[in-house]
Amino acid sequence: MVAAGVHRPGPLKQQNKAHKGGKHSGSSHRRAGGEVGRARPGSPPALLAAAILTLLLLSGRVSVKAQPRRRLRDLSRVDRRHQALQLRRQRKEAVLAEKRSLGSRDGPPHLVVLVPLHSRAAAHDTLHLLQSQDSAVVCVAEGRVGDFALLCPRLKQRWRFVTAQAGDLHAVLDLAKVADSLLFILDPTDGWDSAGDYCLSCLFAQGFPTYALAVPGGTDLPPKKRIDARKKLAKAIEKRFPEAKLFPLNTEQESSLLLRHLATQKQRHLAFRDRRPHLLAYAAEFVPGQESDLIGTLKVSGFVRGQTLSVNSLMHIVGHGDFQMSQVDAPPDPLSLSPRVVKGQKRKQDMEIQDDSANGTDEMEEDTKVLMKADPKKQESLQSEVVPDPMEGEQTWPTEEELQEAEASLKANRRVVKVPKGTSKYQAAWIVDDGEGGSEKDDDDDDEDDDMMEEAVSQEGESSEEEGEPAEEDCETMTIPESLRDDQYDEKVEEDEQMLERYKQERMDEMFPDEVDTPRDVPARVRFQKYRGLKSFRTSPWDPKENLPRDYARIFQFQDFSRTRKNLFRQIEKEETEGALVGWYVTVHVCNVPVSVMESFKEGKPLVLFSLLPHEQKMSVLNFLVHRHPSNCEPVRAKEELIFHCGFRRFRASPLFSQHTSADKHKLERFLRPDAAVVVTVYAPITFPPASVLLFKQRSNGMHDLIATGSLLSVDPDRIVIKRLVLSGHPFKIFTKMAVVRYMFFNREDVMWFKPVELRTKWGRRGHIKEPLGTHGHMKCHFDGQLKSQDTVLLNLYKRVFPKWTYDPHVPEPVPWVRSESALPVQEVEMD
Repeated sequence: MVAAGVHRPGPLKQQNKAHKGGKHSGSSHRRAGGEVGRARPGSPPALLAAAILTLLLLSGRVSVKAQPRRRLRDLSRVDRRHQALQLRRQRKEAVLAEKRSLGSRDGPPHLVVLVPLHSRAAAHDTLHLLQSQDSAVVCVAEGRVGDFALLCPRLKQRWRFVTAQAGDLHAVLDLAKVADSLLFILDPTDGWDSAGDYCLSCLFAQGFPTYALAVPGGTDLPPKKRIDARKKLAKAIEKRFPEAKLFPLNTEQESSLLLRHLATQKQRHLAFRDRRPHLLAYAAEFVPGQESDLIGTLKVSGFVRGQTLSVNSLMHIVGHGDFQMSQVDAPPDPLSLSPRVVKGQKRKQDMEIQDDSANGTDEMEEDTKVLMKADPKKQESLQSEVVPDPMEGEQTWPTEEELQEAEASLKANRRVVKVPKGTSKYQAAWIVDDGEGGSEKDDDDDDEDDDMMEEAVSQEGESSEEEGEPAEEDCETMTIPESLRDDQYDEKVEEDEQMLERYKQERMDEMFPDEVDTPRDVPARVRFQKYRGLKSFRTSPWDPKENLPRDYARIFQFQDFSRTRKNLFRQIEKEETEGALVGWYVTVHVCNVPVSVMESFKEGKPLVLFSLLPHEQKMSVLNFLVHRHPSNCEPVRAKEELIFHCGFRRFRASPLFSQHTSADKHKLERFLRPDAAVVVTVYAPITFPPASVLLFKQRSNGMHDLIATGSLLSVDPDRIVIKRLVLSGHPFKIFTKMAVVRYMFFNREDVMWFKPVELRTKWGRRGHIKEPLGTHGHMKCHFDGQLKSQDTVLLNLYKRVFPKWTYDPHVPEPVPWVRSESALPVQEVEMD
């Protein structure tokens, strides 16, 4: 009998499925007779599985290539741990091999660039301490201050130290492109000044290799103040260099610790230089050509870095252009660690100094061996542009009847024009009457705001001249001292007025984006005849090959740029290129080089050479993704000339700004926005990303201001940049869903012309034009709801724009940078 109170399950009790462990079942489940996991070789389950697998393979059901992947997936825990351990060991051995090869007998010397970040930084004392190493040989380069090599045969290490000139921005950036380590020289009290902070901003944006911070001096301070100054300096560098270590540099022992740190720290890689062969000139010689003494062959000697150097590739000299190579020689290594290099030299105070000539000695020239010569069939071409054929798109020749009709129409339209004496018929056809000149408007600039700004500036100049005329009549003679320099002061005032006008235009564009006033003297259908309306900016189609400019016939375009880039980088990683290996000391013969390159090298400026990848000399459309630098707040308009530092190149161009979106169309930005990422579009030589980019703007005094930083986004001529114009009108009479709108157009024909374009309002209403009212531009419009009296009716027009061909590879040398104090804060600009 069942005890009372015991629960009996009914017929609707929930029945849960039993848990199935699958291949993740534990050992206890397998021991209990569950699903068989991994069988031992030779066991009956393993033999049965092997037999079944053989039958499946014979029947053609299982692919043979799929078996290794299956074995990898079925690795046990111990095998997976062993595999991960092997991968860690391989990576660790690769890092150690890189450390050992850098500065060793077989690798290039460890290139260290000294960058003083303060005007009081003692760079000379640092060089003296580094040269005072025991059992070391110092090789001083002749004619270049602060350039020497340090050889340590006992440690089997060799260094080359190059000092960047303080304030020379191009020298610092060029040396940072090829340096293995950067040694920043700080002031013991302040660390760095404004110029040093500006230099750090540029280096961080470009990307720099491994670095170290050295603080020479500070011994004249009392011990207590010395500790406080060190704590203050450590706190100051924490923002720029988190977790960085300061190395005092006052004794030989401290300099030895610094050298050991430079030799053993892990190297940071820059992608744009690791995939390209490059070298820093150790010596150079110019051989004039037969036709002219201004162009000749430049023989540059240095150590190959990055990748294997091929003589058939093109060579880019930073700041000077692209050139071809004729041959590559292998002279004796001037910085060899072998004992015969230092044999017979006299020691003085346990330090040996060896002077090397910049052009090499006669003995070295006798031992020079020719490694390779350029093959004209395999050598890369210097062609950078496509030469368009003007007759390529020409249609059939017109018939005689068509020619006669054209002549008759010309006679019918013939007009009488007063021309100067001696003017031909062809010249007279280009003369425009005064009446016709007012009806046509030049639309080449593609920016109405430029015209408005020029008119405003001209009106201000005329008013200032009118106000200045009575002052000249009532003037009296005075003796003005030369120290006042009123002319220079007036120039600064004029620059401030122009800057204020730019601030106002930038604020107007921010408050009323893309809005323009409809002209009253020119019909809107004529003024905006190149624009079109779109149902939706995001989804409406736009053919990227439609109405391309003539400059597009001069550029190169890839069928698939990303695939070409991947294939090229895969070849660099796998295939072995024939040429000079990394670490070899070679002499490169560069053809057709102007003599100005050698003159700049003699002046002490660095000579940096990069070997180009295939297609990198050809012109195309480059898109850069940049952010506004926080240190610059001046307005920057589109199509202003800017200076670009892209990877190993620098050039000047006038870019377009556009929004960075995932759509197929991108709206043009008239100004460089400070709060969003902007895409910059220019005509420039092809460069394979990744590559950093720095944008500078040249002041009137020659200084270069950093305005934006970013990276190379793509090489894509098909990227569509759309300029938007917004015509605005105001509701005059409002009904339920109807409204009468005025001030958008000023004649009946314009209303009929733009009738198909959809209307929208600032409050979100949408509608269309029903019909014109009268002859003064009033129109009846229908909307999806009743308008508010304070609402504004808008009509959007769109046009594709293209950058201007303003590429200029010549960039003038910048003046030493000084912080500008004349910039107006944005908060002080008041709108009228």
